[in-house]
Amino acid sequence: MDDSLLLAGEADDHFHDECGVFGIFGRTDAAAIVTLGLHALQHRGQEAAGIVCFDGSQFHVERHIGLIGDTFTKPAVLARLQGSRAIGHTRYATTGGSGLRNVQPFFAELAEGGLAIAHNGNLTNAMTVQRKLQKQGAIFSSTSDTETILHLVATSKEHDTNARFIDAVRQIEGAFSIVALTSKKMIGCRDPLGIRPLVLGDLDGAYILASETCALDIIGARYVRDLKPGEMVVVTEAGIESLFPFEATSKSRFCIFEYVYFARPDSSVEGRNVYEVRKHIGAELARETPVEADIVVPVPDSGTPAAIGYAQAADLPFELGIIRNHYVGRTFIQPTDSIRHMGVKLKHNANRRFIEGKRVILVDDSIVRGTTSQKIVQMVRDAGATEVHMRIASPPTRASCFYGVDTPEASKLLASRMTVEEMAAFIRVDSLAFLTIDGLYRAVGEAGRNNDQPQYCDACFTKDYPTRLMDHEGADNVRSLSLLAAGGQ
Repeated sequence: MDDSLLLAGEADDHFHDECGVFGIFGRTDAAAIVTLGLHALQHRGQEAAGIVCFDGSQFHVERHIGLIGDTFTKPAVLARLQGSRAIGHTRYATTGGSGLRNVQPFFAELAEGGLAIAHNGNLTNAMTVQRKLQKQGAIFSSTSDTETILHLVATSKEHDTNARFIDAVRQIEGAFSIVALTSKKMIGCRDPLGIRPLVLGDLDGAYILASETCALDIIGARYVRDLKPGEMVVVTEAGIESLFPFEATSKSRFCIFEYVYFARPDSSVEGRNVYEVRKHIGAELARETPVEADIVVPVPDSGTPAAIGYAQAADLPFELGIIRNHYVGRTFIQPTDSIRHMGVKLKHNANRRFIEGKRVILVDDSIVRGTTSQKIVQMVRDAGATEVHMRIASPPTRASCFYGVDTPEASKLLASRMTVEEMAAFIRVDSLAFLTIDGLYRAVGEAGRNNDQPQYCDACFTKDYPTRLMDHEGADNVRSLSLLAAGGQ
């Protein structure tokens, strides 16, 4: 379900977006290009953003709380960001907490020169590595797992940048797509399972690294390819080099929830158009869970493509029976008591003309705690629907994500403590059904889920985590994580 700027009390009834990274090497207007790229990636993180650039003699760093357009479009800010190479990051906190000290990219002056680093994902052994580094005398200035990578590069015994970077990434586990910048190089790297996306682009000879292809489109860049799982690319004035720091593996476990929710519909990830996949998801949902009804209505905006696919497959009318207000600003994050009771209506309003007297199928991408779904269902009933059937374009979310998606702890996920029938009663619908895990795999072009060797990371649905969760094992680590949460990206 769409999650930007929800009301107080609803802010944790959704999945928070991850983070977005963008870098360009070889353009005189590098910072302006990065600003545009981050703007296209704003859906991946709305809390804060940063840009680091190099002008040939020194680095320039700007990091700010808020949206890209709040700060980085100001002429005075762009004037301070000079140089022909730059990287940027747009953030929603997963590991660590809010605050300027956790805003990326991180920058430090190392013995070999300046290094800036930005990271999308989540390290599952960051606390373990951090404690080891602290015992060796390392001092951390943030509560972000990304700073751990910076320290590993700084303390590496290797003698050149590439080797030091390789040494660092070989010591981390979990999900990561990294973009880094030195005075001479831009480096991009994906984790060995390719859980998080990272694409390579080209703008008139200047190489680009970005989380999604929509960031290439906004600047008119050419999509070259996705980085392979476990690949590291190094961009210099001499060109681009591809390295593979990790042991060869045939496995790839790209996050399947990117197709369900996170990626922008106009992006292509892992060779598949997201909008098209979401329509396939809706069609699979219609085939698996048919119900007698009059219209199909999406919960905007993220439920819309799946609802279109559902309506087409079920041969039912598709109607915008709920209209989203795109101008609910930050004023309403903590509304007054007199406004609070309006609840979800500040953001969504039923289009009564198309709902009244109808049997309605509501299509949404997921259910987290269920409280927002409950309010939307009641709103549709108040608009005169005779029946409300909810269809969810993903399997039930029963487990937390440890790879860069900020999900509530498992005990607070509705699907982890209720059956589907109990969930239906809780949100007060006439029927509720979810897409099966095999249906989701069919929608992305597979015959079904290979349970012996799953093709994607689907741990939030199956609890089948593709990596070790070192920081979540043992009492000492649990205590450390609680301190970290009190303080990521």
